[in-house]
Amino acid sequence: MSIPPSGRQYEIRHGEQVAVVVEVGGGVREYRVGARAVLDPYPLDAMCDGAHGAPLVPWPNRLADGRYRFDGVDHQVAITEPEKGNAIHGFLRWRSWDAVREEPNRVTMGTRLHPLTGYPFLLDVEVDYRLDDAGLTVTTTATNRGDRSCPYGAGQHPYLSPGSGVIDDAVLSFMAGNRIVTDQTRQLPTGVEPVAGGRFDFSDPRRLGDLRIDFAFTDLARDETGLAWVRLAGPDGRRVELWVDGTYPIVELYTGDTLRPDRRRLGLGAEPMTCPPNAFQSGQGVRRLAPGEAVTTRWGVRLSAG
Repeated sequence: MSIPPSGRQYEIRHGEQVAVVVEVGGGVREYRVGARAVLDPYPLDAMCDGAHGAPLVPWPNRLADGRYRFDGVDHQVAITEPEKGNAIHGFLRWRSWDAVREEPNRVTMGTRLHPLTGYPFLLDVEVDYRLDDAGLTVTTTATNRGDRSCPYGAGQHPYLSPGSGVIDDAVLSFMAGNRIVTDQTRQLPTGVEPVAGGRFDFSDPRRLGDLRIDFAFTDLARDETGLAWVRLAGPDGRRVELWVDGTYPIVELYTGDTLRPDRRRLGLGAEPMTCPPNAFQSGQGVRRLAPGEAVTTRWGVRLSAG
């Protein structure tokens, strides 16, 4: 194979840690410590499935009918989830990104989103991937290069790995106050409900079993430094720990049940999001970027001994 479906591969290293970042979509295809996967990978000879590792810009999750209104103007973007009538995960998943900075333990991927039908704005986006003793840190910066304000949201779609096998025997620890409830047909928000005491309460770590999850969670519990955590302990006793800083008020958890049968439930999607599903319509959490303004968000992941 001369050119993989995900384009050029950028490998970064720090000690036993190895991450591979790709040209197509600018995402992380693989992250491991030695032979132990930290993020569930997708194969080199395959297209990215389920948005594995991809940045989600300029909005994460779903946009009903691909329609929104901004500054009194109605916009229509392409429907990219036709079976549900939604646009999903922004515009950058299948675009080529360039490595604008490269070091042995770090690569910064960049792309320019030119004005297009439904999003007539000019946006520069950089995603910086860095390995160090703290694990993998991912920093996303978007800059409005146009001459008018634009709506903006961001997310990313890593899958936490249980090490081997499916996630059913992994133990999840995650603290959030509320779950965004969605309808069953289009997975669009219909309200919120408290997490405490319910099926999705993982404040006391417990085995995932066959529970199906594909929901966004809000009111995240944070530590003394302002970070919120998702922790997944595999049967090998090692634990993958994902954190988000205060710029990400929402994390979507996804157990991968709708992926291709041979790819289902191999990792737990733990998606940092700056705004909820359908945000461009509701306006909730959408950042208004003035001309020349930049916004930076940060998340990271590491492997611990458990």
